[in-house]
Amino acid sequence: MKKEDAVNLLRKAGCSPRVIDHCVAVAEFAGELARRHDADYDLVTTAALLHDIGRAKTHGIDHAVVGAEIARNFGLDEKIAKIIERHVGAGIPADEARKLGLPKKDYVPKTLEEKIVAHADNLVMGTKKASIDGVIKNMQKTLGKSHPAIQRMKKLHAELYQ
Repeated sequence: MKKEDAVNLLRKAGCSPRVIDHCVAVAEFAGELARRHDADYDLVTTAALLHDIGRAKTHGIDHAVVGAEIARNFGLDEKIAKIIERHVGAGIPADEARKLGLPKKDYVPKTLEEKIVAHADNLVMGTKKASIDGVIKNMQKTLGKSHPAIQRMKKLHAELYQ
């Protein structure tokens, strides 16, 4: 899918210009990571452009689940829907998902492309790239120093930056 087509889908869904700008920045960074890891560039960049499409309806943690449903309703490839669904943080295991009010399901990225989009999103704040140390510090402030999501984030970063 062309960038302009993905951006048009974001607009059609009702995403704000701020969300669209963030998605474009994430897609640019995710594309760099895709090339570095010999991943499916087109899949990564398209899914990264659409990863926050659920923010057209909600800015809660459920935006990933809502976004995957929007993608499916638009008839997009299931690989794109899975990337959208699994992009939050470094993933959310089923037991944590239930505690967060999400359907009890595993939302941990599994494929290389899923991991790339999730982590590119982790490292892009607004439209600016952030350091992993800064991201982890923010997570510690929000979630507490020993939250399992922090370990998942560190593991994902190590996997993509070996």
